[in-house]
Amino acid sequence: MYSLLKLIAVSSIVILNIVGQSVYLAGDSTMAKGGGGGGTDGAVIYPFPEIPAEVFCPGWGQYLEQYLTVPVINRAIAGRSARSYTDEGRFTSLINEVQSGDYVIIEFGHNDGSSGAIDNGREDAYGDSYDTIATVTEADGTTKVIHTFTYYLQNAVTALQAKGAIPIVSSQTPDNIWSGDVIATGPRFVGYAQLVGQRTGTVYVDHYDYVAQAYNAYGQTMVMTWYPLDHTHTSPTGANIVAEAFVRGLLCGSSILKSKVNTAGQAVPSE
Repeated sequence: MYSLLKLIAVSSIVILNIVGQSVYLAGDSTMAKGGGGGGTDGAVIYPFPEIPAEVFCPGWGQYLEQYLTVPVINRAIAGRSARSYTDEGRFTSLINEVQSGDYVIIEFGHNDGSSGAIDNGREDAYGDSYDTIATVTEADGTTKVIHTFTYYLQNAVTALQAKGAIPIVSSQTPDNIWSGDVIATGPRFVGYAQLVGQRTGTVYVDHYDYVAQAYNAYGQTMVMTWYPLDHTHTSPTGANIVAEAFVRGLLCGSSILKSKVNTAGQAVPSE
């Protein structure tokens, strides 16, 4: 009997070592630690001389772990789009890092729009087709073929699925832009993210909508205080509200990650 119990215990340890139970984050500054990332979990203060040193705009990802029973590993990096995160090899590194059973929350959109006549290394081809391409002009006059937002995300999601990871596609967070007394309608990348979820059979969290619901409930006057830098990056209080909204999206959806939401997460506001 002792030998059997020992064998079961050893087998359990082996399984835990093979099957991951962490949550990885891939996104931009609105998700990144300290609003920066830079490949580390250290806080980053925006290094602009015209901005007071006390202005601190962390991403919502650094507040997520307090609502879960599993660790969160934040791989979001400021200034990235679905395309640049791909081109820099960050999705490849993430795919190599995760284990079967790990969750990966993917959220882009803020930096994916057109950059104008000269490519900024971030813009995606316009449209939602996987096959659509566009040719952009670089600063040195050379040209480059780029793909759509859905192309980059679908490739990442399918590669993660092949690794045994569990991707969750999330729409971008709202900017502090209002239409009357409600948050303005989201940009096209919100719909694109939903489409990626549908095409890949992946859980989709409409983070934009859940944050908008929370903001509308708090009101514009209050929400304005959570944006000390610009209309995109939140204060710590705002970032935590955005994290709570994501947790609410998990609880209202079908992701098995909601089974890892702890008591604090279960108590987040419903709107």
